[in-house]
Amino acid sequence: MSIEDLVAFNFALVVAIVSPGPALLVAIQTTLSSGRTAGMATGYGLGLMAATWTMLALFGLEAIFRVVPWAYTTTKAIGMIYLFYIAWGMWAGAREKVVPTRMTARNSFVRGVLVNALNPKSVLFAGAVLVVIFPENMTISENATIVLNHLVVEFIFYSILAICMGSQIAGDAYLGAKVFIDRTASLILGALGLRLLVGE
Repeated sequence: MSIEDLVAFNFALVVAIVSPGPALLVAIQTTLSSGRTAGMATGYGLGLMAATWTMLALFGLEAIFRVVPWAYTTTKAIGMIYLFYIAWGMWAGAREKVVPTRMTARNSFVRGVLVNALNPKSVLFAGAVLVVIFPENMTISENATIVLNHLVVEFIFYSILAICMGSQIAGDAYLGAKVFIDRTASLILGALGLRLLVGE
């Protein structure tokens, strides 16, 4: 494994993180509605689970999902239900007044873990990227470096996101358009949940 391999992996990882999806939407909405601390906690939960998927991909979980399709399908179905649950909560609470302590850091962290834990496509993405970028038969220390690198990148990204989105300007803008933002995010999450079930 070379430095160039890690750079290529980080580039692919950042592109995946910033692509619109459940993880990014939940992190942004939590930060805007519950503040920077909750937003960071959500991001750290998302990052921890994403890095865990990478670790599992390194140990061949992607191959297991392909050999045992029902396990993958079951996980997707559970993920769809959870995304629908989050989407409904956003839609139903769109007109509610924002309470700064609405979500604790602990609950936000758990929410982040669950969003990525119930998205088995994360491990398929990780597996595909790992196969393309890194050489075969890597050592345990090299595998550990990849996982730790993934975790650090995720934590840095979501920390910066929470700091930026948790600013007074962003908060005021969210309060002024809360109904529209929450219900738009709700519809997108619902669509992503449906796509998770019926997609390839």
